Amino acid sequence: MRLSNDQSMLRSEFADDPDMAGIVALFIHELPQRLAAMHVALAAANHEQLRMLAHQLKGAAGGYGFPKLGEAAALIDQAVRVGNDDNVIRSRVGMLAAIAARIRP
Repeated sequence: MRLSNDQSMLRSEFADDPDMAGIVALFIHELPQRLAAMHVALAAANHEQLRMLAHQLKGAAGGYGFPKLGEAAALIDQAVRVGNDDNVIRSRVGMLAAIAARIRP
């Protein structure tokens, strides 16, 4: 799975759905906290915690209409599961953070 270098703004696939607006906004609001928890787990070399957080984000991102974010989280989950070294995992967390920074309501 490869992700593009696209730097454009990302909006939810549900951005125009009034029934989803509130929960998508909540997801976006909570995203920095999720990323911070992942950075804490990475800094502590708590790979299992990082894998769990990435796995949860993978599912949530897809459910709220952010498939690129979900793909990036899946790459972290996979990297931890197969035992990639910290540099690979750190790179994937950085990629996830870059994608998250492009998300807008």
